[in-house]
Amino acid sequence: MIEHLEAARAELSADGAQFALAKADVFGHEIDVFAQAPPSMRFVWELATGYGDATYIVYEDERYTYNEIGAQVRSLAHHLRDVHGVGSGDRVAIAMRNYPEWIVSYWAVIATGAAVVGMNAWWTGPEMNYGLTDSRPKVLIADDERLTRVIPELEAIRADGPLHVISVRSDTDLPDDASRWDAIVDPSAAPEGLPEADIDPEDDACIFYTSGTTGFPKGAQLTHRGCVHNLMNLAFMTTALALATSKADPEAAEAAAAAVAANAPEQTCIMAPTPLFHVTANNCLLHPGTLTGAKVVFMYKWDAGRALELIERERVTSFSGVPTMSREMLLHPDWETRDTSSLQGMGGGGAPLQPDLVEKIDENLPTGAPSTGYGLTETCGIVTANGSALYTAKPSSCGPLVPTLQGKLIDEMGNDVPPGPDAVGELCVKGAVVIKGYLNKPEATAEAIQDRWFRTGDIARIDDDGFVFIVDRAKDMVLRGGENIYCSEVEAAIYKHPAVAEAAVFSVPDDRLGEDVGVAIVLVDGESLDEAGLRTHLEPLLAKFKIPNHVWFRTEPLPQNANGKFVKRTLQEELIKA
Repeated sequence: MIEHLEAARAELSADGAQFALAKADVFGHEIDVFAQAPPSMRFVWELATGYGDATYIVYEDERYTYNEIGAQVRSLAHHLRDVHGVGSGDRVAIAMRNYPEWIVSYWAVIATGAAVVGMNAWWTGPEMNYGLTDSRPKVLIADDERLTRVIPELEAIRADGPLHVISVRSDTDLPDDASRWDAIVDPSAAPEGLPEADIDPEDDACIFYTSGTTGFPKGAQLTHRGCVHNLMNLAFMTTALALATSKADPEAAEAAAAAVAANAPEQTCIMAPTPLFHVTANNCLLHPGTLTGAKVVFMYKWDAGRALELIERERVTSFSGVPTMSREMLLHPDWETRDTSSLQGMGGGGAPLQPDLVEKIDENLPTGAPSTGYGLTETCGIVTANGSALYTAKPSSCGPLVPTLQGKLIDEMGNDVPPGPDAVGELCVKGAVVIKGYLNKPEATAEAIQDRWFRTGDIARIDDDGFVFIVDRAKDMVLRGGENIYCSEVEAAIYKHPAVAEAAVFSVPDDRLGEDVGVAIVLVDGESLDEAGLRTHLEPLLAKFKIPNHVWFRTEPLPQNANGKFVKRTLQEELIKA
């Protein structure tokens, strides 16, 4: 199968082929790019408007066609430009659930040439304050839950410049100069075309915040070129796998295709259960779904039973979330009674799929297959992808690199590790999808991106077939249900409590989420604090998913190494097994 995959990749990327590669200057470096790549994400949206009356967005019981969303996009885009002067070089922040208005806002901002700032919907008021102050958007589009957190911070946010607020699905009292969505978005009066915009491939398309190693999140600058190439990388990997499968066993591939066709709905349907402020849902689901004219299904919040109901009702063909979601659906009592025969793929990213889950998905999808992808915000989406027969053959691997990325391993000193199936080192990647940098953080950019090689922070090995295996993590981080949580950020908030003398945050294994947040604390002599008091202290400082659910108070000092750093592995071994 591997040789067929290599042949398929070579065929698809050959001169004159659909995914032919070329060279381009990207930030002063010669980089592999797709010769036929669209020039911008605005161009991608303009292509998608041709799907007309096909269903585009399903949000719970609401339905919208490409035409209906398109009219709203044009209306909002002209409002942003004509009323607020939004254009190239500007930013507009979006802070809300996965409402249809999120998608409308995203494409409208992209259409003006401005960059979308995707605000983490779980952030507290101070975290919202930080993100808005750091990114300095001209406009904030937010729903009721987010507005209740932002409005108390608005005066401080506006100290460095104006910020206009547009409210979505909100009854909250607004500042006098704020606008309500229904008052400004009028699809019946929308102009025929989008406003003119001058967009360079290296312009920011969106800014997504990643947890910060210094206590503050970092705004990753995803470019138009990066987002477009992630979109094409996804298409390439899917096409290459299908072609390799057909080359390996034409008769079996034909029979499998016939079985899929027998259950396939007329329109491809993607379920996107994770937040749109992450690349998983936005870049890896919404983008390809939009370009291919798919129906994209969203939920108010994650619920396995509701997801199964929507899969049956909408005839979902592809489900992509964090592994926890797939496992919960397979274990849900409704799995046996709901019609899931339309599913052709089930998996996702944000955390590794455990090998047993790969087998369970394969067994439970008669006409489908498991899949996974490894990626980061800093690569605009996927770095590798694995699926179908290749995945069941190598269930511990996240797959080979996408065609527009180079990869290498480095040691702790930053030296290249000689290639070999047993070689282990930090995975570094270089290519068109690597972000421009971190907004307002030149030192963090220089540390993470060196000679355009991005240091992923993940320890990996690469076998003789080019398949990547993530074996450990270099960054001091907890990966909880697809959310990156930097331990130093949580520690910084904990240390704000006067009773805390020492604190070390680390990951705790969790059957449902993969990992959860744990902390060991030593108190100042004579001071007192319990778990409830710690939570009360942290609730206004950190989003709920970052607050430790496992707390140990110790009387003896925390173990340290020769450099005075806490030895967290020792703490994990002592406390988790206790």
